[in-house]
Amino acid sequence: MSSNAPAVLTRRRPSIDIVDAKVAVDLATAQTYSENVFLFVPNLIGYSRIILAALSLHYMSYHPKYCTVLYCISCLLDAFDGHAARALGQSSKFGAVLDMVTDRCTTSCLLCYLTSAYPEWALAFQFLITLDFSSHYMHMYSSLITGSRSHKQVDSDVSRLLQMYYNPRTLFVVCAGNELFYIALYLLKWVHTPMSESLGMTGPLAEYTWPQLLAYVCGPICALKNFVNLVQLWKASKILVGVDLAERAKAREEELSKNQ
Repeated sequence: MSSNAPAVLTRRRPSIDIVDAKVAVDLATAQTYSENVFLFVPNLIGYSRIILAALSLHYMSYHPKYCTVLYCISCLLDAFDGHAARALGQSSKFGAVLDMVTDRCTTSCLLCYLTSAYPEWALAFQFLITLDFSSHYMHMYSSLITGSRSHKQVDSDVSRLLQMYYNPRTLFVVCAGNELFYIALYLLKWVHTPMSESLGMTGPLAEYTWPQLLAYVCGPICALKNFVNLVQLWKASKILVGVDLAERAKAREEELSKNQ
């Protein structure tokens, strides 16, 4: 264990290491217009997502159409900021954190509404909020502390499941399915007309409403997403414990070297 500790602890990040927070604040304050991270196109998309999400929350309790459209647009824009960052060379740690925080807060606000719409399932929704925040926070922190350029870069020797999950296409499908399931639960409180009446459908599915069918289709994807959250939380916990053990081993080695 002690022989591996220095390698783990001394691996350098590919970016500049800033130790003093005051230095970081000064750099951000003095940034030029041409290199202003706050004004990077992906981050501007992120700000628009926040505005759209806020508007959707405003309409959530009394106008389901406006709420759903605004919420879906906000979620869909999440697929564009990453492409813009790579195409324009404007990837940033601020943008990555902004994107993750926006996702977590937007979904949590919808789940908070669902706790009032389905009080009998309030504890389950509260658990999902807690799991989502804790899983992503610990995963991002463990990624930063081990020098990863992005929390979406996961080696197969750490977790094959997480590596597959963070594939851009897989990530889009799973996240979209997860959000659509929650949206379907929201719309179930507003849409009560079966498709036999609203769309003139016939057959065994005609007596269901379209939010019910959407919930049935996306429910398994939501279950998969939260299983991945559990795996992510566990893996991140193990990484942080491993770093703790490595740091303790290094501290013991340094103490021994001082006493010799």
